[in-house]
Amino acid sequence: MITKNSKDNEKNQNLPEINIGVVGHIDHGKTTLLGSITGKFTDTHSEELKRGITIKLGYADAIIYKDGDSYNTQGKGKPLRYVSFIDTPGHEMLMATMLSGAAIIDAAIIIIAANEGIKPQTKEHFMALQAKEIKNIIVVQNKIDLVTKEQALENYKEIKKFLKNTIAENAPIIPASAQQGIGIEEILEEISKIEIPKKDTGSDPIFLVARSFDINRPGTMLENLKGGVIGGVLKKGTLKVGDEIEIKPGMDIKKPHGKIEYKTLDAKVISLYKGRNSVSEVSPGASISIETSLDPSLTKADSLRGCVVSHKGKLPEITYKIKIKINLLHEVFGLQEHKSVESIKTKELLMLNINTNTSVGSVEKVNKDKNEIELTLNIPATALKKDNVGIARNIEGHWRLIGFGEIV
Repeated sequence: MITKNSKDNEKNQNLPEINIGVVGHIDHGKTTLLGSITGKFTDTHSEELKRGITIKLGYADAIIYKDGDSYNTQGKGKPLRYVSFIDTPGHEMLMATMLSGAAIIDAAIIIIAANEGIKPQTKEHFMALQAKEIKNIIVVQNKIDLVTKEQALENYKEIKKFLKNTIAENAPIIPASAQQGIGIEEILEEISKIEIPKKDTGSDPIFLVARSFDINRPGTMLENLKGGVIGGVLKKGTLKVGDEIEIKPGMDIKKPHGKIEYKTLDAKVISLYKGRNSVSEVSPGASISIETSLDPSLTKADSLRGCVVSHKGKLPEITYKIKIKINLLHEVFGLQEHKSVESIKTKELLMLNINTNTSVGSVEKVNKDKNEIELTLNIPATALKKDNVGIARNIEGHWRLIGFGEIV
């Protein structure tokens, strides 16, 4: 028997889908805003709850509805689109995690607290969005309940000045109070206006793993065990239940003398989930979870985060060598004082974000004429040509974004 809910689920599964990252300085209200929009508190890691900050990427989803001239996520009116939200950490020590989140989003909400204004990590996150070529941006001027009207207007002018001559120069700026629920409807309306990216369903699938976990409760009987789960975003192609897949770089295997080798994992798609809904097939769009035939011990604690998934035999071999065409920033953002970005030198160590994978590499060659560098990586990558790469340098003990590039 088909119930009304199952019919609604089937209808909602055909909605336009989009992934939106929520970025900004620590304590400016990212997680609180997502709670107001979706009803879900994304900081679920125990250490995050104790420290009050986002450490890992957080996830929440919602369907936006239009009821007359108003917008909501409570199921009132006509469903417009399905949105996956990725909550990225704002702490300066977690830039690598933020860049991993930027690799899987189509649009972004930048949160700027009206009582604090534009801070170092606000600028750094904004540059990371530009590095990852995220052009659809909404600015939320949060915590307006904590300032006077005059202060809010001054903060608004500061934001407009900050955005001038950037990809977000004409981005909407929405005054809000996530804590009080003010401005939420206006944010939903702006999300509903974002153009949905075109889907490439004809290519071999490319799925970027942003998390992996074991969903089995302690003490589950062997016959009831679920396979290891990977979560992330399908960038192109389609995946179906029953597909044979490969996961690269895969599982790290410790060898004698401290050496580590990586083994490609082969698996079968057991089930697919979009939010809480089970589906038989997925195409590019919102974040999804894949239950695989892998032993769940292989996927626990995000052990496969950073991997790439495709149909068996379709991915290139993993590599420890990579060549990148680079584009350096003029200034290092995230610092209190101004600091220019110095040229990249041979033998220096750089942190690279290749899709959701993070690896440190030693620069072996610098070709200034072509603006190219070659590196040897400490963690291998599945290098897909023309993929975007974030480049960070260790400055004063923290990894700071200094540029971006393209794999050649």
